[in-house]
Order: sequence, then C-alpha cells, then structure tokens
Amino acid sequence: MSSFESMTALLYLVFAWILSTEASVHEYAGERFASKGNAFVVHGGSEGLYSSLPSQNESSMPSNGDAYIRFEKIIFRRPKEFSNFSSGLVQAIVFEVDDRETIGGSAYGGQRAVCCTADLAKLGVCSQGEIIHRPSTKNPGWPQVFHVSFDVDALTSTLQSRLILIKKTGMYNLYFIHCDPNLKELVIEGKSIWKNPTGYLPGRMAPLLNFYGFMSFAFVILGIFWFSQNARFWKEVLPLQNCITLVITLGMFEMALWYFDYAEFNETGVRPTGTTVWAVTFGTVKRTVSRLIILMVSMGYGVVRPTLGGLTSKVIMLGATFFLASEVLGLVENVGAISDLSGKARLFLVVPAAILDAFFIIWIFTSLSATLNKLQARRMLAKLDIYRKFTNALAIAVIVSVGWTCYELYFKSTDVYNEQWQNAWIIPAFWQVLSFSLLCVICALWAPSKNTMRYAYSEDASEEFDKDDTLTLIKPSPIPSKDIRSPPEVRSLHVGNGVSNGELEEDKTE
Repeated sequence: MSSFESMTALLYLVFAWILSTEASVHEYAGERFASKGNAFVVHGGSEGLYSSLPSQNESSMPSNGDAYIRFEKIIFRRPKEFSNFSSGLVQAIVFEVDDRETIGGSAYGGQRAVCCTADLAKLGVCSQGEIIHRPSTKNPGWPQVFHVSFDVDALTSTLQSRLILIKKTGMYNLYFIHCDPNLKELVIEGKSIWKNPTGYLPGRMAPLLNFYGFMSFAFVILGIFWFSQNARFWKEVLPLQNCITLVITLGMFEMALWYFDYAEFNETGVRPTGTTVWAVTFGTVKRTVSRLIILMVSMGYGVVRPTLGGLTSKVIMLGATFFLASEVLGLVENVGAISDLSGKARLFLVVPAAILDAFFIIWIFTSLSATLNKLQARRMLAKLDIYRKFTNALAIAVIVSVGWTCYELYFKSTDVYNEQWQNAWIIPAFWQVLSFSLLCVICALWAPSKNTMRYAYSEDASEEFDKDDTLTLIKPSPIPSKDIRSPPEVRSLHVGNGVSNGELEEDKTE
C-alpha cells in the first residue's frame, strides 16, 4: 500500500470516528468491563469541577449555580446464557482525586487490590466481593458508592437515577466496577452528565471560553490595523503582504469558531462536532500557511528572488504533509473530547507533527543564514536590516518554544493524576499567544507603507544576486567587490566545464 493510500485510509477512519461522536456528555453505549487486577472496570469519566455557588434555593432541584454529576438511565446488561444465577454487586464509585488512597487495599502489605479478598474480609475491613473503600478524612461523605445486583434470570439491572451535588472544587472520577468473574460479559448503557456552576464545560476547558473571546478581539484589532494599512497603500502591496492578510483572516475565523464551539458546549452540554471540525481545520490551515510563508521569506521569496525555482514542489510537499499530520492530531485531540484526561492515541500522533515542525525550523534557519550572507555581501542594507530583525524575532520565538515545551513535559510528567487541572488551560493558550505575538512582529516589519517597494524583488538586484552566487560556486575563493569581470570572461565561465549541471540547478533553486 502506498503512503498516499495509507494516509487516505487514516483520514477515513478519523472521520468515521468523528461522525460516531454524538454528544459531550459521558455516554456509555454497550461498553464492556475491562479486567484490572482482581476487578472489572469501566471508566465513567474524569472532570475538574468547581464547587457549587452559594444559593438560597432550598429545593432538591439543582439551580443554575450548582455543580453536579447526574446519572441518567444507567443500565447493566448481561447475556442470556449467564442469567441463571444471582450476581454480586455492580458498583459505581465517585471520588475526588485527593481521596484516591481511600480506594483499594492489601492484606499484610501484599499487592494492592480493588476488590475485597478473603484475607481482607477475615480482617474485617471489607466484605468479600465488594469494592474496598474507606471514608475520606478530607471530604466527609466521600467517596460516594452506589450499587445494583442481578436477580436470577434477570438480563438487566438499572442503577437508580440520582444527582450528586459538588460542594468542593476538585478533579472527580467515576468508575463502574464489579468483582464477579461470572459477569465478565457485562456491558453498560446510559449516560452521566457533569456540570460546573457556569455551564457544562469541563473545568480544564472552562477558562478557554473567555480566552478565545479575548483572542478574537485581539485578532480584530490586528485586522483593523493591517487592513487599514492595505487600504492606504494598496498600490504598494506586495504578494508577501497578501499572504499575511490571509493568515490574519484565517486567525480571525479560527478564534471565532473556537469561541462559538466552547460557548455552545457550555450552554447545551453537547459539543457541536461541525463547529469543532471547522475550528480545527481553520487552525491547521493557518499554522501550515504561516510556516510556509516564514520558510519562503527565509529563502528570499518576493524580496531577493521572484520564485522558489525547483524548491517549490518540496515546499508544497512539506506543507501538505504537515497539514495532514496536524489535522489528524487536532481532530483526535478535540472532536468529542470530554474528560479532563489526555488520550494515549495523542502520543502516537504528536510525533509526526513534532518531527515536521523541527524540519521546518531547521530549513528556515538554514535558508535565513544563506539569505543574510548574500544580502550582506551585496550591501542591500535596507533588506538586510529587516531580515536581521526577522531572524531575531524567530530566534526568540524558537527559544521560548523550546523552554515552554520543556515546562509542558515537566508539568505533565509531575501531574500524573491531573491535580493541576485548573492551570492546564494555560498550556494550549500559551501557544496561541506566542503565534499571535510572532504574527504581530511580522505585521510590524512588513506593514504596507510608502516605502514598501524598497523591500520588494528587483530585477537588477536579482541579476547581481544570481551572478554573485554563480561566480562564488565556480571559484570558491573570495571575490573583492571592486573586481568586476568583463562580459566575455563571465560568458566563458558559464560555458566552461568547471561546474556541473547539478550544481547550476542547485544554485538556481537555492
């Protein structure tokens, strides 16, 4: 199978998975219990929840400022061939992450178990066949445990609908567990609904609603500045500046779509798949176009050369590959994402995007170095000045990115149980702020003005530029600027055997 067919198949699977995502509540559609140690477990969800707001409402019905977890139509179903006996308990346990040590235990310092063993039952600390749990010393009344069981010949057992009011801010976990090996074919159906005081957004995502609102406003301000400059100096606008206009427009759409995605999620409890897909796609297109523009500028496109020559196809191929890798990663990471836990699939998909990003950075700085050397040799001082500022801005952005990546790895490696969920939103927000800051610097450097044309590609400058490249390749020794060759001498150098066709082609496409 070719690489193109493999990528097509991967995209098909991703979009098929997207279409199967129905809602942002935690839905259980025939999920089987997985064996974990001596227990059988289904993870029901994990979310950061803020404590309910003080309310004068004395009724049992939740008010707008309440945070809660609600069970709705939770049904456990077993096959008919396993229905001729009564079963042990099937339990739902809800606990805050600080109380995780109250779940499970071991006899005489042995291996830790979730289900009560015969040895522990003899010690009187639990009942055999049930979950081991102890009352929390930090949070009275927790963990909360509910249970059902199967009567003889019963195919289903229903967990009573109930609402658990959250009065303490924390990372809450829900697990469905049973300890009966005879129920290994058991499946669960139904859903649980998790709500924060301000809406249905999980705690990790809640601050991002206001953040994307702020970023939308920031892009509007940048857009007003840039579009007004374009209108004032429309006769002086360069192709490169049109590309920057495209990036700003894509950024405005991306921020607006993310804001509406989170707003609808927060209001209804159902994440709008279509809006999320469009937000991811606009963001991926923006990042891809931004990297391609920076790479082309680094090569001198539109400033010291009119085209990229033979490198055009390679640049397009790198951009297309980066788009596919980033799009798949973005879709898997965001579409249908509910729990405040990162999936293991993300680790597999991060690697290709990270490698392509590193390749972009290496190619960009290699091209920038060559362009700066050429500009300095030809004494194009105006262009050299702007390229130096551009290089400094990129270098700072890369150094900050590397530093933040190290912090992100440290943050995730030390926060195994997601106890720092209230600060987790800062990590994706930082990348948006960094890219926006770099875009602002580029807009300041290449803003349309009455002097724009002095940074544009010039035919005469290009001829000098290319002639200098050719002479340097033919005769590696330095050529003083005052040493001007006569036309016959230059012509003889071009037709001589001192340089191969491959080297000439490399010079044209450098």
